[in-house]
Amino acid sequence: MIDEAWLKYKIESNEEGLNQIHIEELTYNTCMFRLEEYKLSNSKVACYRRHGDVMFVNSEWDKLKILKLREIRSLSVFALQAFYAHAVQHNMIQIHSSMIDYQGKGLLFLGPSGIGKTTMAELWSKYRDALIINGDMNFVQETDECFLGWGTPWHGSSPYCENTNVPVHVLIVLRQASENSIRELENFEKVQSVSNNIIYPTWLENGMELCLETLDHLLTALPVYELSCRPDEDAVRLTEEKIFGNL
Repeated sequence: MIDEAWLKYKIESNEEGLNQIHIEELTYNTCMFRLEEYKLSNSKVACYRRHGDVMFVNSEWDKLKILKLREIRSLSVFALQAFYAHAVQHNMIQIHSSMIDYQGKGLLFLGPSGIGKTTMAELWSKYRDALIINGDMNFVQETDECFLGWGTPWHGSSPYCENTNVPVHVLIVLRQASENSIRELENFEKVQSVSNNIIYPTWLENGMELCLETLDHLLTALPVYELSCRPDEDAVRLTEEKIFGNL
């Protein structure tokens, strides 16, 4: 069963790009004897596996063949891999984060699974009427005007998933603590704290280079804060005052 979140992203388009995805009624072993049939546009074919599921792609990443799936979740994982292969070439990077729209300004909460990213987004929704765009995975794109945060159909265990975007105003790295405090990060701390939450497209020959270039521009342009906190309204108030002052 396909996640209902994907229905929010359904469009009618004839634009070129990722234009051929096939799911074949074949097993991996059968396919190995028919590999010649999997030449896509006479280009080099790469094979990717996940938990026994298999995807073949051409070198341009615009044609995919996926063998009969053992796990339906593999389709989402393969789709993300294919999407990112194109997105990173358009100055987009994937960040493990929750993202909210607060009065037209995007706040990204970063941190490992279980740190409280979704909880913090929910606190801002409850106490400041912020829109939760995504609770787990977001893309940030460098444009001529700003860095745009994009919601995606990939949202992990979080239920929040909106097909919208917002200019990113700040990145906030979360830490669990018994008392609330916030400080701006600089230099190596800033780079390390954010880079630990970037998903790098290592399957592309130039994926790391493209990703790091966009990340460098992001960290140069936007502030990064470390919020050590309890999951309460005071953490929201403290962050709001520090970042927005009297806004």
